Amino acid sequence: MIDTAGEKKYNFTICMNLAGKEWKSALNTEYLRYALEVEKTGSFTEAAVNLYVEQASLNQAVKSLEVTSGAPIFKRTPKGVVPTQQGRVFLKYAQNIISQIDEMEALCRPKDRQKIEFSLSIPRATYISEAFSWFVRGLDRSKGVELWVRETSAMETIEDVSEGRCKLGIIRYPLEFEKYYSQVLKENGLEDKLIWKYEPLVLMSENHPLAIREEVLYEDLTEYTEILHGDINLSTAFSDFNGYTGTQNRIYVFERASQISLLQTNMDTYMWVSPMPERILDQNGLIMKRCTDMKRRYRDVLICQKAYEMTAYDNAFFNEVCSLRDEMLM
Repeated sequence: MIDTAGEKKYNFTICMNLAGKEWKSALNTEYLRYALEVEKTGSFTEAAVNLYVEQASLNQAVKSLEVTSGAPIFKRTPKGVVPTQQGRVFLKYAQNIISQIDEMEALCRPKDRQKIEFSLSIPRATYISEAFSWFVRGLDRSKGVELWVRETSAMETIEDVSEGRCKLGIIRYPLEFEKYYSQVLKENGLEDKLIWKYEPLVLMSENHPLAIREEVLYEDLTEYTEILHGDINLSTAFSDFNGYTGTQNRIYVFERASQISLLQTNMDTYMWVSPMPERILDQNGLIMKRCTDMKRRYRDVLICQKAYEMTAYDNAFFNEVCSLRDEMLM
């Protein structure tokens, strides 16, 4: 049916197994979308803003789902609202249902009215975000576009893609963990395509005291300040594997704009990164140095669900990524 705001809603009967008990009831899919937004944001207040609904209505909708399911879906913690154990199972079913409904509606939508839709979950990597920017530049805006991109960890990207929140993902992991990640992808019904293997480099200002060196050693870095991502400690992973204790001076950041600004204005800072396009380095007065002691190599791979057929837009994005990769390998 259609509500007064023009949003499509469906009522249907669903059966699932929660806590070993068979559960059967009628559900409103709009309420499922509400619950998924609460899970995504970790906040009823933020979810209500994103959904353009009153928080009281959102609370009532989630409470209705909890009454229907016979179990609490969320619990409050000092870090925000998180799913309960049974809630995680419920929300996984909910995500699958919503994804299938969205796909069904897309099939029924007239072709000339279809928006360009694209969703992606990626690591924090400049070359990937640069490829995404060039991909977006080439899109025909007259058709309407709806693009989603999220920077996060490998395991969260796997979860995003397996549960249908994103159609594509790029994950990064050390070569020695290839078997582990292959198994995780298999268990989640995902397949991968190799982008490349690479050695991490040290990123610094072109005016850094080590800038005159052709290569650097771990011990050269100990007196300088390391910049790391606060929520994804990739730099720590680079260092710890090689037995390098690092420096006592560290700055944790949560987005790439801050790291660039810090590197530009603080000549004693550095950061471990994947290779970056030369023009980005030149624009920001930065350089990359190879560390002779670095023995660890990484893989970046594209992932998607096994049954998923990549669209022309998916392939266009992947081609941009490969084009930048080839540029950096020259």
